[in-house]
Amino acid sequence: MTKEKYLFKNTFIITIGKICTQLITFFLLPLYTAVLSTEEFGIVDLVTTLSMLLLPIITFQVEQAIFRELLENRTNKKKNDLIISNGIISVTIQCCIFIIVYLLLSEVFKNEYEYLLLINVICYIYISLFQQIARGKGKNITYSIGSFINACATILFNLIFLLKFQMGAKGMILGNIFGQIAAIIYLFSSEKILKHLHFSLFNIKYVKKLWKYSFPLIPNELSWWVFNVSDRVIVSLILGLSANGILSAASKFSNVYITLFNIFNISWTESISLFIKEKDIEKFFNRVFGIALSLFSAIGLGIIACLPFVFNIIINIKYNTSYKLIPILIIASLFNVVVGLLSAVYIGNKNTKAVAKTSVISALINLTVHLILIKFLGLYAAAISTLVSFVIMSIYRLNDINKKYIKINFNYKKIIYSLIVTLIIVITYYLNSLYMHIFGLILAFVYAVFMNKNIVNILMIKLKKRKEVYYD
Repeated sequence: MTKEKYLFKNTFIITIGKICTQLITFFLLPLYTAVLSTEEFGIVDLVTTLSMLLLPIITFQVEQAIFRELLENRTNKKKNDLIISNGIISVTIQCCIFIIVYLLLSEVFKNEYEYLLLINVICYIYISLFQQIARGKGKNITYSIGSFINACATILFNLIFLLKFQMGAKGMILGNIFGQIAAIIYLFSSEKILKHLHFSLFNIKYVKKLWKYSFPLIPNELSWWVFNVSDRVIVSLILGLSANGILSAASKFSNVYITLFNIFNISWTESISLFIKEKDIEKFFNRVFGIALSLFSAIGLGIIACLPFVFNIIINIKYNTSYKLIPILIIASLFNVVVGLLSAVYIGNKNTKAVAKTSVISALINLTVHLILIKFLGLYAAAISTLVSFVIMSIYRLNDINKKYIKINFNYKKIIYSLIVTLIIVITYYLNSLYMHIFGLILAFVYAVFMNKNIVNILMIKLKKRKEVYYD
């Protein structure tokens, strides 16, 4: 199997499990924004993002080390048992310490959501752990089904708690928890975790080996928290929870976009890690890097061009302020795509320190710019600071990887063309004119076809062959 076919196969499997559920969740946004006030929506978002913050601090990112070690030892059952046993025991001990500390602190900082946050964090940790075990073993179908179960169960319980019991923010958080529990049960049983788990294999030296790889990823993950979470915290503290709810609603569109990329990036990172030492890795990287960048540029601009026609249908009127923030967040996410594509090279070379270094610097830039601008620009500060930091990080990583690992081929004509088209589409987005919105949509379509003509040609050839087979 060629590298491209391996990448496509894994991406297709993961897409089946994730894309449908993400779309279902997205199309339920009108319900969520109608039932929840902007303040309640802000609370739910804050609980979710705090869970993301606490995970790397608690686990030391051991789940990422487990994935990387399993990737290189898939056929070695004894080594699998050693990796999984030490990983699970280490994470469980760390979780117990966290629970004790958290309960002691909760006596000082009383809050009606404190126990929901605790349970959500623990569930988030174990679903991440079991997902990485499945990925490391090459069980992408299991990983995909687990994601599907998580999303569907979450949606089901959200509908019950929000519509039937009218529990507001607490109901939505509970729905998220029950969805994760359903996925944890499935992953635990399907991957036969108990058969791999042997307490006699626990070895502190091996745990330290896992930590050596994963520990540099902590500042990297905390940097992502600065990007994704500090914006919410700063907005909540300075502008209020209602403003955070509006920012959260605006972010849903860029989140869907980046989720589409993350589906691909799971397979991309695995492929680069497996093939990093092969002679033609540079050719493979440049080919896929160019295709992926063209595709996700077209998707991002397509979302911006389509939104003027569907925004009022998807989002409740009380969240209208979020409309103006969306293009900035989408473009920031496009640079996040560049960062993600390049991160795979660092991971493949096991250079997690480089990942941490570049992420921390960009995170500090994001935080600084946000704090400087928020009093002058309000909610726009969050979107602009995110864009600035991702632009800087993508430029730095492009230069660093080009010098140290892989010579990247740049198509400057396409870059200039993309910048011009992006500017025009963004301008048409903000103009209050139906004709300009239609023009922006047509331009986005032409751009998508032109930038991805190789993919379009392949699809046309396959479609033509199917027609010939049908008529024969």
